[in-house]
Amino acid sequence: MSVQLDIALVREQGVDFAVVVVQPHVLNNSQQQDAMCASLAPHLGWGTPIVFMAQDHDGTPTFVGRRDIVNFLANVFVEDLPWWTMTLSNAA
Repeated sequence: MSVQLDIALVREQGVDFAVVVVQPHVLNNSQQQDAMCASLAPHLGWGTPIVFMAQDHDGTPTFVGRRDIVNFLANVFVEDLPWWTMTLSNAA
C-alpha cells in the first residue's frame, strides 16, 4: 500500500524546511505528526523541519510546526510554494 502526500520543499533565509498537506485532524494529533515525520525523514533529510498544513473549506491554511516557520508561512500565498507529490510505500 502506498500513500501520496503533497509537499513543498522550501529554502528561506538559509533555512530548509518542508510543508506537508494533511487532513485537519492531524493538526491536533501529535502521534500522527511524529509518525509522519519519522516516515518522511529518510526522504527529506534527517533534521529537516516539517510544518503540517491543513486547509478549511474556504482554502484558508492552518499551520503546525516550528514557530518561526509558521510565522513566515502566515505571510506567504501557499499557492506560490513549490508543491510536488511524494509517494511513500508502506512496507507493512
